[in-house]
Amino acid sequence: MVRKLLVTGGAGFIGSNFVHHVLSHTDDHVTVLDKLTYAGNLASLEGLPADRFRFVRGDIADADLVDGLFADVDAVVHYAAESHNDNSLNDPRPFLDTNIIGTYTLLEAARRHDRRLHHISTDEVYGDLELDDPARFTEHTPYNPSSPYSSTKAGSDLLVRAWVRSFGVRATISNCSNNYGPYQHVEKFIPRQITNVLQGIRPRLYGKGENVRDWIHADDHSSAVLTILDRGVVGETYLIGADGEKDNRTVVELILTLLGQEPDAYDHVTDRAGHDLRYAIDSTKLRRELGWTPQYQDFDAGLRATIDWYRDHESWWAPTKDGVEAFYASKGQ
Repeated sequence: MVRKLLVTGGAGFIGSNFVHHVLSHTDDHVTVLDKLTYAGNLASLEGLPADRFRFVRGDIADADLVDGLFADVDAVVHYAAESHNDNSLNDPRPFLDTNIIGTYTLLEAARRHDRRLHHISTDEVYGDLELDDPARFTEHTPYNPSSPYSSTKAGSDLLVRAWVRSFGVRATISNCSNNYGPYQHVEKFIPRQITNVLQGIRPRLYGKGENVRDWIHADDHSSAVLTILDRGVVGETYLIGADGEKDNRTVVELILTLLGQEPDAYDHVTDRAGHDLRYAIDSTKLRRELGWTPQYQDFDAGLRATIDWYRDHESWWAPTKDGVEAFYASKGQ
């Protein structure tokens, strides 16, 4: 059956990757709703088939707009979020407006129209793990957010669970590890380091670079979300990960090596306040119950493909690069 999907935040990084994935792997039609904050980029949606794709600029907290869109679709995938930790420390309010009020607005529309909803979340809601802890996050890990960003994402997850239980909304949740790949804003860790090296700027690393992230390519995240939308059980939460644990120092040194530089050609800067130590995802449930497996199980190969994309698409990222670096420079980062 050909579906009509609404994708919120579809001009952002992981949302745009999902839109490309859906239109490449299914016959579904996609409407993107995006506010086009600094993190959204219409260039990320260029070249999509006009007969199966349309874009609507708007805010997920606009109840009238959201209601009209829900009336015309079969299912909704909710990516829209304020998501940058540094920004949440500087000004938490937009994170409350989008992540809490925006999600509430979508849930109420899903309730009125009885629409299937999948909510995209993050592993940061679980807090962090010690560097030497063998444990990984599971669907039963207690929430322990540590920043305005992660706390508002935790709040949005709890809203989804409450609307499922209290009102019968047909929703699922996924919490994913750190994404990398095409179309990621250059303020984020991997594209910032790649584009710095491409521009002859020495990468900068928070603290000692020992913080560990569990990396997953955006294509693999997209395939997992589509699998959950197709086969996930309403009311369930699924963790998405690709066994990609790497400390930040290793990632920077690998980027430098792949770009033909000396692996130690980077500088250390003061660590970020409240910087979580380690994230690690156990995606056993998703793999066992829904049969999903990641394509990019070799992080080096995925990172090489990502570097190639940024090298070939300077026109996509260059317009925002100077502003990002000026922001970090003002903070000594």
